[in-house]
Amino acid sequence: MATPDAQGQTDQQRAEALARRAGARIRALQSEAEQLARQERTILTELRQLDLDRQVKAEEVTQLDAQLVATRTELAATSEQAARLEREVRAGAPVVGARLASLYKMGRPGYWRLLLDMGDLGSVGRAYRTVAAMARIDRDRIHEHQQKLASLHDARAALQRRATEVAGLQRGAAAARLALDRAIQARNSRVQAIDRRRDLNAQLTGELQDAQRRLQASLSAIGSGESAELALPITPFRGDLPWPARGAVTGGFGRQRDDRFGTAIIRNGVEIRANEGDPVAAVHEGSVAFAGPFTGFGNLVIVDHGHESFSLYGHLDALLVKRGDAVERQRQVGTVGRTPTGRSALYFELRIDGRPVDPLQWLKR
Repeated sequence: MATPDAQGQTDQQRAEALARRAGARIRALQSEAEQLARQERTILTELRQLDLDRQVKAEEVTQLDAQLVATRTELAATSEQAARLEREVRAGAPVVGARLASLYKMGRPGYWRLLLDMGDLGSVGRAYRTVAAMARIDRDRIHEHQQKLASLHDARAALQRRATEVAGLQRGAAAARLALDRAIQARNSRVQAIDRRRDLNAQLTGELQDAQRRLQASLSAIGSGESAELALPITPFRGDLPWPARGAVTGGFGRQRDDRFGTAIIRNGVEIRANEGDPVAAVHEGSVAFAGPFTGFGNLVIVDHGHESFSLYGHLDALLVKRGDAVERQRQVGTVGRTPTGRSALYFELRIDGRPVDPLQWLKR
């Protein structure tokens, strides 16, 4: 048994080590907080630019909507004009056709017959000019209609192409605006997640600073020969806990499917494949609340970390601690054994505030 002086020195060293670890974790959390703040500033800058781009795209969509409406209106008017002209051409076609047929039948002799029937040369000249003018008018009218119809058809085709083009631009602008909306929503979600993480970071930093103050008080008590509680809360070390054993995770946390029996099971911890006999270490300091056989878990060690937080180590081969022992972070509590199915593996479970949590969210990545 250690003498009081030696024990006091040991407690002092332990308190100093815990204070150093708390300080290192506080610095890590503060560094993370600064990084989160930089990320948030970057995202907010991106959000401002994205919002500006969204406004531009919204204006483009509005303008394209107006262009599409105007183009379709013009197209409808042109189509109606072409249809009306086609109706006029169809209505006048029989008259023009009959006149052309009569002139064709009359031919040049027919003209002379018509002229010879006249009583004087003046009448003959007028008749000739009349016939020639009627033929020219018919010819010019047909040509004019054909040109106008061709022009209207070209205009209608151009308007249809323009309407298709504008509709495509409209769809593209709307899709771009939707993509910007989604990008803005995603970045807003990231900002909210960062804010939650920063709040948690501040809370964890506050807990560690309180723990530091208690450790300082403990150091003073140790110097006076008084007993002191030496511990750090586990929650500020989320994502920074050491692995209890080296190996790959072969059984995840939560609802899992048992391939052997084809049923779903709820696992409160994880299974880590490791070699039989490998060391198993505590992930955080605390006191051993249980060490011994436990149905379904073989040899089991439960370490109490305070504030209703526990870590459980199951399927152990050898037990290297007993109930009531104080354990340091990474102190060996046992060795890897075998599961009921014969695999060499460690069962590891973590409970925070009395509830099982996914250990992978707490262990170092």
